[in-house]
Amino acid sequence: MQEKAGGMGGVKLATSIEPVYRYMMHSHEEEWGDHPWRDWAMNIHRWDWNPGVAILAAMEYFKVTDRREVLNEIVCWVNQNEPPFHGGSMVINSVAPFAVYPDLFRVTADESYKQTAMKIADWLIERAPRTKESAFEHTVTESEAFREQVWADTVFMAVVFLARSARLFRDEHYAQEAASQLLVHYRLLQDVETNLFFHGYNCSLKSHMSAARWTRANAWMALGTPMIYREIQGLCEVPQEIGTRYREMMQAIRAVQRDDGLWPTVLDRPDYVPETSGSAGIACGIIHGISQGLLDDSFRECALNAAEGVSAQIGADGRVSGVSGGTPVLASVDDYNRVPVFPTLYGQGLVLMLLTTLHDERTRS
Repeated sequence: MQEKAGGMGGVKLATSIEPVYRYMMHSHEEEWGDHPWRDWAMNIHRWDWNPGVAILAAMEYFKVTDRREVLNEIVCWVNQNEPPFHGGSMVINSVAPFAVYPDLFRVTADESYKQTAMKIADWLIERAPRTKESAFEHTVTESEAFREQVWADTVFMAVVFLARSARLFRDEHYAQEAASQLLVHYRLLQDVETNLFFHGYNCSLKSHMSAARWTRANAWMALGTPMIYREIQGLCEVPQEIGTRYREMMQAIRAVQRDDGLWPTVLDRPDYVPETSGSAGIACGIIHGISQGLLDDSFRECALNAAEGVSAQIGADGRVSGVSGGTPVLASVDDYNRVPVFPTLYGQGLVLMLLTTLHDERTRS
């Protein structure tokens, strides 16, 4: 799957993007493998963060290609799956799919998307549970509670939406809250010794719990930060501390990249299994970080090497391999290396976002 073309790290974009998208949106149960999590992992017909990452990626694909059938599939998914809005039943993870609503309003002029985006943004500002440090508490659709816990996942699942809503409404208050949430997540989760990110932090215990420098947590930050930065620039003052911390994180991530371009499932454990979704998210974040001026061009080689490593995990049918399953903050670092590996919607989505971003950059150059 390698082709030295257009300075895009040898990824055969034309033959990879569409199969990855199709497997994400249209694969069937018999293609998902024989494991107990396959419905959760690949059934796109539900409203949660996992399908939400996929739908967000589909929207990025549409914005780059302007393929109306992709837009139609996104609209159809929203119409079939959007739950009734009840503020009391909202959780952070269920915010993720709403990140496409600002774009849906722009391309369809359907006021319902705009009105719903405002309701969800107001819920985040006024009613979402917060920790003692005012960070959004990570809440999930499953019947589990993580009281006073801050997870890196929240930045991508909720703060990206809030930043996009800030841009849609030209709302300084939304933008300031997005910046504040991003900064507090940096302050609570970034390791002062390595500059890498821990997966989570318990504000009551003042502990990073298992203290795993989990790759996908770092990917949510690597990609989420420039996405948020792009939306809130010019709407509020973005603390310089965010840019400084972002560069320090990305320098630390670059230093632990494997020879094959991927990263191990825990960044500071080079003997652990490589993980595709986190690697794709990091690489995509680098390209966005460069475009936003948060990173210099010396990081491009790191991203392109990762893209080649990721491309080796894409099957002819578009199935992305090497993706670790859904992962809460686990009891020990070693537990992260034992998470089952199987195709997931977020794995397909993060890879699609990387390939789409590279394709967009190539066509613009």
